[in-house]
Amino acid sequence: MIIKRLPYGPLPDDFAAELRDLSVNAVTGNLESGERLEIEGPFTGDIIGWVGRGTEEDVAVAFERARAAQKIWAKTSHKERGKILLRYHDLVLKHRELLMDMVQLETGKSRDSAFEEVLHIAITARYYGNHIGKILKPKHHTGVIPFLTKSTEFHVPKGVIGQIAPWNYPLTLGISDSLPGIAAGNALVAKPDSDTPFTSLLAFSLLFEAGMPRNVVQLVTGPGRVVGNAIAESCDYLMFTGSTATGKRLGEIAGRRLIGFSAELGGKNPLIVTENAKVDKIVDGVVTGCFANSGQLCVSIERIYAHENVYDEFVTAFAKATSDMTLGAGYDWKYTMGSLAGAAQLATVEKYVDDAKDKGAKVVAGGKARPDLGPYFYEPTVFTDVSDDVLLKREEVFGPVVYIEKVSSHAEAVEKANDTDYGLNSSVWGPSKEANEVAAQLYSGTVNVNDGYAAAFASVDNEMGGTKESGQGRRQGHYGMLKYTETQNITEQRLLPLRGPKFLTARPYAAIMTVLLSVGKKLKILR
Repeated sequence: MIIKRLPYGPLPDDFAAELRDLSVNAVTGNLESGERLEIEGPFTGDIIGWVGRGTEEDVAVAFERARAAQKIWAKTSHKERGKILLRYHDLVLKHRELLMDMVQLETGKSRDSAFEEVLHIAITARYYGNHIGKILKPKHHTGVIPFLTKSTEFHVPKGVIGQIAPWNYPLTLGISDSLPGIAAGNALVAKPDSDTPFTSLLAFSLLFEAGMPRNVVQLVTGPGRVVGNAIAESCDYLMFTGSTATGKRLGEIAGRRLIGFSAELGGKNPLIVTENAKVDKIVDGVVTGCFANSGQLCVSIERIYAHENVYDEFVTAFAKATSDMTLGAGYDWKYTMGSLAGAAQLATVEKYVDDAKDKGAKVVAGGKARPDLGPYFYEPTVFTDVSDDVLLKREEVFGPVVYIEKVSSHAEAVEKANDTDYGLNSSVWGPSKEANEVAAQLYSGTVNVNDGYAAAFASVDNEMGGTKESGQGRRQGHYGMLKYTETQNITEQRLLPLRGPKFLTARPYAAIMTVLLSVGKKLKILR
C-alpha cells in the first residue's frame, strides 16, 4: 500500500514502512495484480494513495493468524495488558499532530473535530488500562448452601473479535471499540472503511509500538460486501458501527451463527430548548452539537424543538451563529467546519435540502454547496416551517442540516422527540432542574443536558448505545469490555454433596431442605 504524502510532506519513514506492512492483504499477491482501492482526499478530490482490495482468502489468512496468536495472548496477565494500553495512551498524545493530519486528510473534517478523535482514544485507552483488573477480576457469589458451596464468576475471552469500522470517525471508531476487546484477551480481525484506511492503520501501528503482539491484530482493507461479510462469517463476536440497513444485514449473519453482536447505527437525534433557557448562553453549544464533523456523526443533532417562549429569539440567534461559522480546507485551527467526506455525501445532502426547499420549508441559514472552497463543501443549513411530507423531517440526513420547530410545552417537545424509529442520542438545554426533568422522559441511549453529544460520548465510565433502530448492545463502561467475554460459572461443592449425605435418604433430606429454605428466607441468609 502507498500513501502519497501528508499536507506538509511525506509520511515519516518509520510510519511509512510500518503502514506498508500492516494489513494482511499488503503481503499477499493481490496488490501485484493491481487489485487495489484508491483513496481520495476530500479537501481537494485528489487521490492520496491506495490500499489492497481484500478478498475472502485474505480474511481466512487473517483469522488463521489471529486464532494462533490469541491462545498465547490470553495467557498474558491483566496487568501487562493494561500496561500496553497505558503506553498506547502516551503514544497517541505524543503523535497527536500526525494523527490529526491523517484524519483530516482522509475525512476533510476540521482540526477540532479531528482532535475529538485523538482525545477519545486516549481516554478510552487510559480507562481500560487502569480498570482491566477490576473489570475482569473473578467475582464470588453466594452458593446454594452457604459455606458448603463456593461459586465464582469468571470472564474468559470469546476468541477472535470482528470489527467493521465507519469512515466518519476513522480514528476513534477504528480502534476505540477494539481496545477493551483486545485487552480482555481476544484477538482481532478488523476492516477499516474503504474511504479512510490509513487512519486505522496508523492508529494500530502505534498500538504495536506500545507492545501489542503483532499477530493479535489483523487488518484487512477492502469492500464491505466482501471483507466485511467474510469477517462476520468467521468471528466469535462482531462489532459494527454504520448504517441501520447494513447493521440489520450483519445482525442476520450474527443471529444465524449464534454469535454476539453489538452495533451503533443511525439516528435522528432531537434537541429540546426549554421554556426558561438562556438563549445567549446556549446557542454556541447547540451549533457545535449540530454541525461538528459537518453533521456526519451518528449522535449529532438534526432536529430542534424550541419552547414558544424562546422560539423567536432562539431562531434568530441560532441562524446567526450558524452563518458565522468559518468553513475551509486547512490543517490548522481557524476553521469551525470542514468538508463533507465525498461526492456521495454531497449528493445526499443536496437531495434532502432541495426536497425541503421544493416543499416550502424556509431556509434561515446556509442552504447551498460551496465549490469555491473545495469539491464537497456544503454550508451548515437551518430550516424552519418544515412540513410533515419533507423527507428530512424523519429521515437521517447525516450532514450539516437541521430544522427548528416551535412547541407550546415540554410535554409536546418530549412527544415529538420520542416520535421516531431511532433512539441514539438526545439533548436538552436549559436550567439544570428543568432540563433534567425533561431529559428523564426521553427514550434514547444517551441524553446530554446542556451539551450536544460530547459529554456522554467522552464519559467512558458510563455505557452508551442505541435503542430501537439505532442499534443494540453498548460501548464503553464495564460492559464495553465484558461483552467481549463469556461469563463462566465455576462452582465447587465442599464437604457434603448437594443431594445430602449418603446416610440420609431422599425423603427426610427433602423435608430438612424445605425447612432450611423457609428459615433462610426469613433470616435472609439465602439469596
